[in-house]
Amino acid sequence: MKKFLIFLFLIIFLNFYIISYSLPIAYYENKVLIFKITGTISIAHYEALLDAINIAQKENYNAIIILLSTPGGSLDATLKMITLIENSPIPIIGYVYPPSSTAWSAGTYLLMACHIAAMAPNTIIGSCQPISYSPFGSTPINDTKILNALISLMSTQAKAHGRNETIAIKFITENLNLNDEEALLYNVIEIRAKDVNDLLNKIDGKEVNTIYGEIKMNTKNSMIVEYSFRLRESILNVISDPTISSILFLIGIIALIYGFSTPGHGGEIIGAIALILALIGMGFDINIAALIMMLGGVFLFIYELMTPGFGIFGFSGIILLILGSLFITPFSPEKWAVPSEWYMTFTYTFLFIAVLISSLFIFILMKIIQVRRKKPIIGNMIGDIVTSISDAAPNEITFVIYRGEYWQAKCKNGIKKDKKYKIIGKDGPVLILEEINEV
Repeated sequence: MKKFLIFLFLIIFLNFYIISYSLPIAYYENKVLIFKITGTISIAHYEALLDAINIAQKENYNAIIILLSTPGGSLDATLKMITLIENSPIPIIGYVYPPSSTAWSAGTYLLMACHIAAMAPNTIIGSCQPISYSPFGSTPINDTKILNALISLMSTQAKAHGRNETIAIKFITENLNLNDEEALLYNVIEIRAKDVNDLLNKIDGKEVNTIYGEIKMNTKNSMIVEYSFRLRESILNVISDPTISSILFLIGIIALIYGFSTPGHGGEIIGAIALILALIGMGFDINIAALIMMLGGVFLFIYELMTPGFGIFGFSGIILLILGSLFITPFSPEKWAVPSEWYMTFTYTFLFIAVLISSLFIFILMKIIQVRRKKPIIGNMIGDIVTSISDAAPNEITFVIYRGEYWQAKCKNGIKKDKKYKIIGKDGPVLILEEINEV
C-alpha cells in the first residue's frame, strides 16, 4: 500500500510538471526580441544588430523591437544598420522608449528605416541637419552634396513605409523636432504606445512589407526576450563612444611620455594598450593634423626631459597636446550625426577631463625632472664628516654613521670607535675616510 501511494504521488507530480511546463509554451507561442540602443550609436550596434537578426531568424521570432534612446552617433554605422533593417526577413519595429527619451539625428534615420515606427509618450525625434564641428563651436552644413545625399536617404525610407516625406525631409533641411503626438499627427510614425506590451497589442494584425514579402504581425501575448550584447560588442560599444575613445587616446599619449621618462614602471604598456583601444574605438579614423600635433607634443616633452630647465619646449608640448586632443575626434559631418547640444556637452566634458589628466601627468613629470636634475647626493658627500661606531684595522671595512644612516667605510690608517673622520672618496658602496687630526 505504501509503494502504491508513492507511485501515485509520482504520477500526479509528473502530470502537474508536464502541464505547468506546457502552459507557458502554449501561452507564449509567439516571441519578440528586444534590442536596446542607448547612448551614441556606434559600429558595435551594427555588429550586435546583425547578430540579433540572425538569432531571430534561427529561433523563429515574430519581430525585433529596437528601443531607441540616443542623441545620434556614427552615420557610417547607422547606414550599415539601415541596410540590415531593409534586408531583414524579420519585421523590425523602431520604438522611441522609455518616455521622455529622444531619438535625435542618427536615431531618427533608424526610426524611419524600420518597418513600423512607434514612440512612447513625451519622446522627441528630429535634429537631423548635419553639423560641422570644431573646438570653437558648431555650425550647420549647407553643402548641397552632403545635404542631398541625406535628404534622399530620409525621403526614400519615409516613402518606402508610407510616411510623410515632406516632414521627413524637414528633419534635415529645417532641423525640425517633433514630439510623439505631432509625429503621429503628421504621419511620421504609425503607433503611440505607453510601453512594450501596449505596443505589441497595437501592432498585432498589422501588415508590413519586408524584403521577403508581406507579413501579418502576430505579436499579441508574445514572450519578450531581451538581446544581450556579447562581450566583444560590449567592449566595442564602450570604447566607441567619442568621449571614451578620445580620453583613452589622451591617456595613452601621456602614459607613453611617462613610460619613456621613467622606464620600468609600466607606463609604456599602459600607454600602448590605451592607444590601441582608442584607435579601435575611433575606427582608425583620426584627424591626421591632430595626430601630428599630439605626437609633436610627445617629442617636445621627451626633448625637454633631456635638456636643462622646464621651459619653452615643455610648455609647447603641453599646448600641442591640448590642441591635438581637441581635434583628434573624427567630427566630419559625413561620419557623425549628432545634434549641436550633444557636441557642446561632449566638448566641455572632454576638455575638463583632458585638462585634469594633463595636469596630473605634468605634475608627475615635473617632479621626475626635478629629481633627475638634482645634484647627486654622492657628489655632495666628499668632505663631509662621519662618526665611527667600532674599531677597524687599516683598510678593514666597518660601519659609520652618516646623516643618521649606517654606511660601510674604511680608512688606510684604521678606524677607532667614536672618532670623527672625513669622507675623501667612495669605492662602490664603501666610503673612503681620512682621519681628522684633532687639535
